[in-house]
Amino acid sequence: MRGIRHIFLAAGIMTPATGLAHPHLFVETALTILYEGDIPVGVQVEWIYDDFFSLLLTSDLGIDLDGDLALSAEEEAVLDAAVTAWPEGFAGDLEVRQNGELVPLGDKTDHTMSYEAGIVRETHVRPLPQLNDPNITLQAFDPFYYIAYDLTQPVQIIGRTDCDVAVFPADLDAARALVADLLDGLAPEDVGPDEPFPEVGSEFADKVSVTCG
Repeated sequence: MRGIRHIFLAAGIMTPATGLAHPHLFVETALTILYEGDIPVGVQVEWIYDDFFSLLLTSDLGIDLDGDLALSAEEEAVLDAAVTAWPEGFAGDLEVRQNGELVPLGDKTDHTMSYEAGIVRETHVRPLPQLNDPNITLQAFDPFYYIAYDLTQPVQIIGRTDCDVAVFPADLDAARALVADLLDGLAPEDVGPDEPFPEVGSEFADKVSVTCG
């Protein structure tokens, strides 16, 4: 199990509204590219859970049961442990490339959780190794498309003012056709949560291109 999916399944959250089809979860995503000098040194990732999943998560953890959308210090500790403790082997559902080559990402840092107005937000930074080129491409995706990371927030740049950001939307029709081809005509929405799904999540994800200078 992986990341948010791990939280989802470990909490035993599976309802008709969330458990019918791929994807099973929709997470608003914000990306910020961090530069030092001319070189990108990290990517800050923010995941914003929707109000329904946030409610299911807090309810299952036994916190905010009074529904006042405020947590005690003890409840915050419970939620923080559930959200920020990634399971072993979870890669973070972020891919960065430079000149077409996959860039290895460092272990997450600055991992924080917040709960405001009934919404759970998770923020962390993935360090990048020392690179020689300021230009990179990024995708946020679950390889198995259990989670759809919706890039609803503008991509931000910190540390440079001469970078252009282009977002290339995924070709969802082509992605769906690929799944059907691999699964003997089965559409993504017909694949249950416990059924095998091809590792084609990147085909459903928008691609971000950052060009500087």
